[in-house]
Amino acid sequence: MGVFGHDDFRHNRRAFLSRFAGTLGSLALADLLAMDDRSLHAAPVAASKPPRAKSVICLFQHGGPSQMDLFDPKPELTRWDRKPYPGKLEVHFDSQKGNLLASPFSFRPRGESGLELSELLPHTARIVDEITLVRSMSTESVDHESALRLIHSGKFQAGRPTLGSWLIYGLGSENREMPAYVVLTDPGGLPVDGVRNWTSGWLPAVYQGTPFRSGAAPVPNLITPEGVTPAARTGQLGFIDELNRIHLRKHPGRSELDARIANFETAARMQTAVPDVLDLSDETAETKRLYGLDRDETREYGTRCLLARRLVERGVRFVQLFLSGQPWDTHSKNAETLKGLCTRTDQPSAALVLDLKRRGLLDSTIVLWTGEFGRLPISQGTDGRDHNRHAFSLWLAGGGFKQGYCHGATDEFGYKSVENIVTVHDLQATLLHSLGLDHRRLTYPHDGRDDSLTDADVTNAQVVHSLLA
Repeated sequence: MGVFGHDDFRHNRRAFLSRFAGTLGSLALADLLAMDDRSLHAAPVAASKPPRAKSVICLFQHGGPSQMDLFDPKPELTRWDRKPYPGKLEVHFDSQKGNLLASPFSFRPRGESGLELSELLPHTARIVDEITLVRSMSTESVDHESALRLIHSGKFQAGRPTLGSWLIYGLGSENREMPAYVVLTDPGGLPVDGVRNWTSGWLPAVYQGTPFRSGAAPVPNLITPEGVTPAARTGQLGFIDELNRIHLRKHPGRSELDARIANFETAARMQTAVPDVLDLSDETAETKRLYGLDRDETREYGTRCLLARRLVERGVRFVQLFLSGQPWDTHSKNAETLKGLCTRTDQPSAALVLDLKRRGLLDSTIVLWTGEFGRLPISQGTDGRDHNRHAFSLWLAGGGFKQGYCHGATDEFGYKSVENIVTVHDLQATLLHSLGLDHRRLTYPHDGRDDSLTDADVTNAQVVHSLLA
């Protein structure tokens, strides 16, 4: 028998707060709670093949990067600059529809593969022979929120499990000291659609992403408050452990309670692991320069890319980097905005791939650089580009994807993917396949059926084997 009997709680709210209020500050530091494999269990899913990859780093670019200014050169667009588009276009902001708008940026072949990239991406040019460049992506929505839900969770509806959550559900964790799914948030604020970008939806809550913030306290309530002795903390945490488990017995089958206990236990182990992984003092000056930590423009994003490598190095399964708001949403000042964004992100993104490779981690780590959709080849107003669901570009590196390979093509103006089209559902199926999971068999009961990330019977999602080495 512990603090309470097993039948009920013997304190009302006022008595509880009177007696125990001083113990509540360090609940997340549950280092004396019993070790539990609950969050380490993989789902009962047979692997589709021996996995090439075991982890993913997603560099997500909110807003919809302009493919014809970055990855998809269009000489015909240049020749038709400022002329009317010779056909029909799906335009999101129809009242601001303009003429064709050529890219002001030059393209040239890069690396041994000869893939053409924009002058805005000199550092991505250094890794061009490591990447698979997909120029023929398509999605089903031109609205940011629904397009974000599609690429993260496979459907328009809010509240569905995201890719990272499905991955952790399917493969489990490799590290007891760290969350399996970590989100490195922008110090400037949350992205559009906020925490829905990393929700576990109706999967058990333990599979949701854990945000790490910038600053001295990246994980709230992880540091023991001053003045709390080890003996006091032991008593506090023992008490809260018993309180949680009694509550769980009274409400069996509640995944939120399971997740709370598991998260407290992980938090205790994180107390030592997190400060270590966030401490960059053991990184060489050369590594810090590689990521751009010596420059104001790249320091913040470079730090997060370097942390992503350190997290994967320590067995974290899925890491996502987000930007505040939707900065790639270039409805006006397209060229000017792209210059600033590429200055901020290009060097750190390329450095991540280079660093993973030289440490022997790239073969087992997928790096994905993508947004939710693309932009139109016509102008919006005088110098902007509107949303485009029919074509966008992304790149992948490592984890069994081809090196120096360009997949698919768009039409002569970059409006629509026309050759070897890859849907967001195909992308999800292919990522899971590279990680050893069969997207058709990775399911969870929901609303009377076995639901999945790709829902292939509805979406016809297919593994794109031509992307894989």
